[in-house]
Amino acid sequence: MEIENYLAKNLINKFNKKEATIGVIGLGYVGLPLAVEKAKAGFNVIGFDITKDRVDKVNQGINYIGDVVQEDLESLVSNGNLRATDDYKFIQSVDAIAICVPTPLDIYKQPNMEYIKSSIESISKNIEKGTLVVLESTTYPGTTEELVKPIIEEHGFVVGENIFLAYSPERVDPGNKHYNTKNTPKVVGGVNEISTKVAAALYRAVLESDVHEVSSPAVAEMEKILENTYRNINIALANEMAILCNKMGIDVWEVIDAASTKPYGFMPFYPGPGVGGHCIPIDPWYLTWKAREYNYHTKLIEAAGEINDSMADYVVQRIIEILNTQNKALNGSKLLILGIAYKKDIDDYRSSPVLDILKKLNIFGADWIVSDPYVNEFEMNGQTFTTMNLSEELISNCDLVLITTDHSTFDYSLLNNKDKLILDTKNVKKINNCFKL
Repeated sequence: MEIENYLAKNLINKFNKKEATIGVIGLGYVGLPLAVEKAKAGFNVIGFDITKDRVDKVNQGINYIGDVVQEDLESLVSNGNLRATDDYKFIQSVDAIAICVPTPLDIYKQPNMEYIKSSIESISKNIEKGTLVVLESTTYPGTTEELVKPIIEEHGFVVGENIFLAYSPERVDPGNKHYNTKNTPKVVGGVNEISTKVAAALYRAVLESDVHEVSSPAVAEMEKILENTYRNINIALANEMAILCNKMGIDVWEVIDAASTKPYGFMPFYPGPGVGGHCIPIDPWYLTWKAREYNYHTKLIEAAGEINDSMADYVVQRIIEILNTQNKALNGSKLLILGIAYKKDIDDYRSSPVLDILKKLNIFGADWIVSDPYVNEFEMNGQTFTTMNLSEELISNCDLVLITTDHSTFDYSLLNNKDKLILDTKNVKKINNCFKL
């Protein structure tokens, strides 16, 4: 495609020569790694966050995200390639902006778009012509064109002509040792072909991975939802199989291992205490909400969500059954919970299913302690709880050990030969004589 738009050609030229200044809105699990990669690629990067503590830490070269290398952040800040601010006026000096703000659900499992709205309104008040805006926050199909584009145009811009707008979903997998921001393929969809080409040029100048261009932001938004809905549904299937296998006296983990020997037509997913993080338990509900606009009921997606949400109840029921084998009630029992993070070897406990389990244990009057080598403290119901280091004393003083996160750094040998009730929801193979899901 021959680009005749002067502003677009100028921007692409800046990207190719690494002469552009890039802004990143939101310095969390998505935004900070993206800001670091853009700065490492040779761009001048300015990060923005409403949380002053994050801004201060970035400017001091102090890392707070597991997927960011401390030495990289420190070096980029010291040489001037990366800085942070909480003043939206920085938008006036950037050539491109990536929006990486949260998109949570409300209590009715409907998208809360306030963070995106607020960011776009502030950006639109400060933006200059010839700037690229890319939304990276996971959201429902239609957000970029139905919500973001009108707000920008309310401020007198012509999106697609003097402001270039695209959607490119974040693909972050905390703790993944192989794939990270730099080498994970990127999907880009602009409001028109020029916007797509401009956005793709930026990512090709930053990443080592393929940049896949699609025909619209809606396609890019939908593919992101498909990625996580696919995982959510398959995890729900594994969880339902675990429940049935337990009733039938069959080891679901052995079943999955056996099925995995088939070289085609099967991909293993594993059961657990539920799903956590900011993607899998949340993203499918964006689509369910949007589908109502088209008078469609997403039955399979909702059923999968209900199954995964119900795993906390199932885990508590298993605890009750196991304690009953020694004539103990859950009320008053002491439980040691191994892991509050939603997946192994990370410090992220956002939407962790363990939180739901703990809340239900409180209802039953259980006494619990959490051990997690990656999380020193966590918040639940407005309270802050401190985790404990795993020790023989902790194990000796509890009635049951519940393994909810299979961190590699746990010393599982401490659990062997202690004659303790253990419920293992993660199939930790280093433990003898334990109950499983």
